Amino acid sequence: MSSVRSTKWFRFGISLVAVVAVTIVLEPFHREINATTIALAFLLVVLFSATFFGRNPALFASLGAMLCFNYFFLPPVRNWTISEPQNLVAWFAFTLTAIVAGELSAYARRRAEEAERGKREIERLYRELQNAFEKASQAEALRQSEKLKSSLLDAVTHDLRTPLTSIKASVTTLIEDKREKFLDAESKTEFLEIINEETDRLNDFIEGMVGLAKIEANALHIRKSWGAVEEIVGNALERAKPQLATNHILIEIERELPPVFTDASSLAEVIYTLLDNAAKYSPAGSKIRIAARRAAGEMIEISVEDEGRGIAPEMREKVFDKFFRAPKEDIHTTASGLGLGLAIARGIVESMGGRIRIEDGADDFTTKFVFTVPIGDD
Repeated sequence: MSSVRSTKWFRFGISLVAVVAVTIVLEPFHREINATTIALAFLLVVLFSATFFGRNPALFASLGAMLCFNYFFLPPVRNWTISEPQNLVAWFAFTLTAIVAGELSAYARRRAEEAERGKREIERLYRELQNAFEKASQAEALRQSEKLKSSLLDAVTHDLRTPLTSIKASVTTLIEDKREKFLDAESKTEFLEIINEETDRLNDFIEGMVGLAKIEANALHIRKSWGAVEEIVGNALERAKPQLATNHILIEIERELPPVFTDASSLAEVIYTLLDNAAKYSPAGSKIRIAARRAAGEMIEISVEDEGRGIAPEMREKVFDKFFRAPKEDIHTTASGLGLGLAIARGIVESMGGRIRIEDGADDFTTKFVFTVPIGDD
């Protein structure tokens, strides 16, 4: 408290000293210097006090300047009376100007201080908000990490354990048959087919995990070359032939499509994934349509439509998430997906500079997967 009082009296003292100093310097020349110049000198002291010390020291300085101006500089000097009316007007004008100027300068100083305090408060709030965002981001990242761990654990326990259990059971049965000879040739073949299918399933799972890891690490190597869209679509259809065996396939490829400069095998993988997905979620005997056409912006648009139950608008972005699985009642095959295919497809398409999305199907089709890829430079 004493320190605050000392600082306060120091400001008043400096203001008074400045008035006295101006008086001492100018008083010997009061006959040579006109009253206006002297008044301006005192006014500068008042403005100085208002700017650096505030309102009250400025008022104190204006009072001291008014008294010194009257006593030492207005005739008759060294007298409190003022002889001539114009000097009385000058004294009054100076006093009023000094007070108003001091008030205005002090007001400007207060506003500047308020603005500075407001700036510091905004900076403080911004830092708090930034810290809150960082904490929220960390919490969200942790939540997503835990969700991913849970999904990964579920996928590993289901998609690794199930085929391994089938393989183990089949191998155990075949080994026992070596000793007891209780299986006929057809049964042995069935067990070997189970081992073959479940091994393929494990291989698909591992390839999917590796592919997803490459995409997330930006390590997916795209080997581009010129290729015909018709040929790429044909390769995907040939590979998906077993899955599409019970569906009617409609192919609509625009005539004279330009070749695309892309990774043909990766593009065929995307189309295969969409065809496999369409077959999985479409009833037997339904139609699946694949179409390709030229789109705006030097792009090729490829779409796959099916007659399944459709995908609700609020779920259309989630289906591209890792390990996302549709409800079992929506699946029209006994095969269960890993929840990686569409996530990998999106990663491949985006790495090629394209986009993938889901729309409502046209005609009798319910779901339409659409993606675009750039044609490429000559």
